[in-house]
Amino acid sequence: MNDFIAAQDQPVLQAAGLDSFEALWALQLPAVDLPNTERGGWSSVCRLEVDGRAYYLKRQSNHLTLSPARPFGEPTFARELRNIRRYAQLAVPALSAAFYAERKVGKEWRAILLTHALDGWQDLHDYLENRGQQSAAQNMAIVQACAALVAQLHAAGLYHACLYPKHIFLQPSGAAFKACFIDLEKTRKSVLRNRDRVRDIDTLLRRIGARWGDEQVSAFLIAYLAALGQSAQLARWQQALAKRRAHKERA
Repeated sequence: MNDFIAAQDQPVLQAAGLDSFEALWALQLPAVDLPNTERGGWSSVCRLEVDGRAYYLKRQSNHLTLSPARPFGEPTFARELRNIRRYAQLAVPALSAAFYAERKVGKEWRAILLTHALDGWQDLHDYLENRGQQSAAQNMAIVQACAALVAQLHAAGLYHACLYPKHIFLQPSGAAFKACFIDLEKTRKSVLRNRDRVRDIDTLLRRIGARWGDEQVSAFLIAYLAALGQSAQLARWQQALAKRRAHKERA
């Protein structure tokens, strides 16, 4: 994949001498969490601040993914960048990219993805952990925002395929909340539409667990289906989710 740098970030990074793969790769910064070593290589994330702008600098080596289109593999960040661009084209709220580049150095396939930090936002997981500090109206507004966001993704013909509470970010907006997605690497075009949609929602609801009661789950489904123009399908969706949950528990 060709190098990419967002127009609005190019002068800022250039002024700091950070507009190249080599400069960003050489930076010594503390990681925000433990490196991911699942794919035989490694992938790490650091926070980077440049001239008042905050970014997350993601670097990886031999952290590859295979697909029918790329049977010999490619960096997982390449797939994530394509999905970031896809979300933007379809106007589905998500994180945005400032820079991408990859290099082959000997037997290493290195890649860098620089994304804009979502300062002022908080992930759904944290809101769930602190739900007792929020009013009932605020908690319901969060449910509504999540439902609208997931419906927007599915209406665009995509499914997230890794829809955990940590992958939905929220920001207060008056009495409501704005919402957006992160971690887009596994997003796919939905071929089996209803099945893919049920999979996404089941994953999210199972990860939320008892932190949403029956009232919140029902409100989520009602708002989600209303956004898709499928309000009459509530009972059918409840049955499909129950069936999938039973299958998961038997597995």
